[in-house]
Amino acid sequence: MAYYHRLGEIPPKRHIQFRQPDNSLYHEELVSSKGFSGIYSNLYHIYPPTRVEKVLESVDYGFAIASDYTLKQTHLNTSGVTTTGDDYLESRLPLLTNADVTLHLCSPTQRSMDYYYKNGEADEIIYIHDGNGYLTSQFGRLRIRQGDYVVIPRTTIYKLEWDEGPLRLLIIESTGPVETVRRYRNELGQLLEHSPYCERDIRPPMELEPEREQGEYIVKIKKLGQLHQYVYAHSPFDLIGWDGFLFPYALSIHDFEPITGRIHQPPPVHQTFQAPNYVICSFVPRLFDYHPQAIPAPYNHSNIDSDEVLYYAEGNFMSRKGIDRGSFTLHPGGLPHGPHPGTVEKSIGAKATEEIAVMVDTFRPLFVTEQALAYIDENYPMSWKE
Repeated sequence: MAYYHRLGEIPPKRHIQFRQPDNSLYHEELVSSKGFSGIYSNLYHIYPPTRVEKVLESVDYGFAIASDYTLKQTHLNTSGVTTTGDDYLESRLPLLTNADVTLHLCSPTQRSMDYYYKNGEADEIIYIHDGNGYLTSQFGRLRIRQGDYVVIPRTTIYKLEWDEGPLRLLIIESTGPVETVRRYRNELGQLLEHSPYCERDIRPPMELEPEREQGEYIVKIKKLGQLHQYVYAHSPFDLIGWDGFLFPYALSIHDFEPITGRIHQPPPVHQTFQAPNYVICSFVPRLFDYHPQAIPAPYNHSNIDSDEVLYYAEGNFMSRKGIDRGSFTLHPGGLPHGPHPGTVEKSIGAKATEEIAVMVDTFRPLFVTEQALAYIDENYPMSWKE
């Protein structure tokens, strides 16, 4: 994250002696990106973070891309789908993927994790469609709520704990770093006045309570299609303090301020995050265009170099018919897409929308997974017929 935050106790300078009450040294750890040239944080542990007790057998944790899936507009009718598996990792359902990004649904029934998890190869963005809870990591505790994007940098060790009630997550795995939008930042990284959100909307961890007990602590690390299981004699949440620019945070989709105009605004005005070869956008409640002859429904569009995914969260998307809450559409490059018949005329005169959706636009083709085939709406490619 491109601003500075500190939590807990830290020494006055980096890389100097910082002693515990018994006069032993705290153990400094640098967590850095792009080697030593990207954003980073300095962490201070009670115990060495390198002290591994044993390594358990790795477990296969991958998925397959559907073969011979032809070029076509795609509706994944996942509305109401509850993914199988009780556990947070077991219940992930991968649906769409390429070399840059993978989209999962996840609805675990277990409310807490009895292990620690680290994604060793991808940043993660958890969009909380339904649910409230806590993200606890080595950076501290963060309250997370329905509508939040929870951005978790790779190698962050974390646990999730959920309140009672419905739980439905959209998980976006990103092989490149997830960042705020470049055009909304000044040369020092501060979000500009016309940005649709600012640093006040971003919530970093605010509580840090070191776990000092020793015992047996399992950290599951995802990398190269496997879960690697490491056992430590102490909790990875043994930090006394940290500071830096790299940490997990939450941003609510409800705090995204929409940009509107006299005529229809293109999707980039909804952009919320950027990453290598794809962007994430937020469609939120907003006033429609106010030119006297405005057409609120989007115009037809041919993607010549991107695929467009929409995850429908709330409300009625005025350009679509037959798409329910919690479903996906994929409009691949190479085919024009646009509003369904009748929706253009119906939109004229409308003053506002209450819709909420998450859009992922990729600049390399997306592939449907084998698991996604069970949810294909075979009639969707012909749904533009009068």
